Amino acid sequence: MEMFTAIGLNHFLTISAILFSLGMFAVMTRKNAIVILMGVELIMNAANINFLTFSKYNGGMEGVMFSLFVIVLAAAEAAVALAIVINIFKTFKTVDVSRVDTMKE
Repeated sequence: MEMFTAIGLNHFLTISAILFSLGMFAVMTRKNAIVILMGVELIMNAANINFLTFSKYNGGMEGVMFSLFVIVLAAAEAAVALAIVINIFKTFKTVDVSRVDTMKE
């Protein structure tokens, strides 16, 4: 059991970087609007991990407060974005963002 080391700052930052990279990959390469929104959520979760990590290692509560703000922002973003995706689907019969090229059909 002595072989296991404590989880340190580098571990948290590595997980956060992986989540951020996966989110950026999803946003930049996918054409499906729902997958793009999932990528944005991954990016926000990576930011939350960073906020909480630095809050833990600095001893303050600022990171927790920022993290709560980001969670509220992500919930509002998800609700508004899904409403927009539903309206796009009603109008264009697709959620492929490359096919949505006009404001009014």
